[in-house]
Amino acid sequence: MPGIAIREFEQSEVESEPEKATDPKPMLTHWPIQLALIPAGAKFIDRADVVLVADCVPFAYANLHRDFLKGHAVLVACPKLDDFAGYLAKLTDILSKSDAKSLTVVHMEVPCCSRLTYMAKKAIEASGRPIPLKDVTVGIKGEIIT
Repeated sequence: MPGIAIREFEQSEVESEPEKATDPKPMLTHWPIQLALIPAGAKFIDRADVVLVADCVPFAYANLHRDFLKGHAVLVACPKLDDFAGYLAKLTDILSKSDAKSLTVVHMEVPCCSRLTYMAKKAIEASGRPIPLKDVTVGIKGEIIT
């Protein structure tokens, strides 16, 4: 099925800087991006800095690609609307079977979104791997809070 087939993109396709501010380039390095669709052992996670992004962030934070996706493997999830327990198990499995260098969680300031950071902490702990974790909070007006 084309929508969920794993695809990795050439670095030249994702690392070029936009020619002008009105011509931004996507920085995705792989497809799919939804956490539920990422297989444990996906090679794009190995030796990668991984960013776990809450579903709402790209709509509030205009520079997500430039500031967080460039050079990172991205996973997308919603801690409120998605199956939290299933996603925790999935993230734990992914981290256990990969050699991820780091994990950055980018979530909204709304209370339900903080569960994404909790999920990441629990998954790292359960994976048994010493993966550095960074937590970034985006305000509902699009500013970085932390």
